[in-house]
Amino acid sequence: MNLALFDLDNTLLSGDSDFEWAQFLISKGVVDRELQEAKNIRFYEQYKAGTLDIYEFLTFQLAPLTRHPRAELDAWHCEYMDRHIRPLIGEAARALVGRHLANGDLCAIVTATNSFVTGPIAREFGIPHLIGTTPAVDMANGAFSGGPRGTPSFREGKIERVEAWLESLGLWWGSFDDSYFYSDSHNDLPLMGKVKSPVAVDPDDKLRSYSAEQGWKTISLR
Repeated sequence: MNLALFDLDNTLLSGDSDFEWAQFLISKGVVDRELQEAKNIRFYEQYKAGTLDIYEFLTFQLAPLTRHPRAELDAWHCEYMDRHIRPLIGEAARALVGRHLANGDLCAIVTATNSFVTGPIAREFGIPHLIGTTPAVDMANGAFSGGPRGTPSFREGKIERVEAWLESLGLWWGSFDDSYFYSDSHNDLPLMGKVKSPVAVDPDDKLRSYSAEQGWKTISLR
């Protein structure tokens, strides 16, 4: 059995699901355009530089979820999928996932973006497992608290979350004949270093340079 892990934003998607969610909320008049876009730009520059404070970012990212009933958020998400996400899913990305699924590989999306936003996207790809940052929820009414639960799925946190997931299945890294992680970002170098076959997908400059030094495979899904 093989293990296939996929980053989501700018990897399987030709864009960023969290940014698109913010743009969707702006279009609905739910958040202030000027403030949202200014903070998005600041956080994205920090992400590219490798200096992002994930907890500061999550406080910002998760706040809009606390202001609306879950039923309304779920209805909005269906609209968001149609307008913002499906256009970002290319045939090459679907084919890559399809090959791993057809091979019987254990597949998961591993993303820093919260699981409310990304859960339906994982289902759109037919990927059965999602390891995303988990927003804390009141299970009685589905309301979000505005904070994360557990370790955010970011940088070294992705390793912790993947290993806990594997352990819950009675597995570990050595359980697999081969293991893959597909990512575009140098922020994912910790997890890429754990798998046997890391693959850089339309990589940023830092990841492209490092991948070339290491002799890692580089592909494009665009």
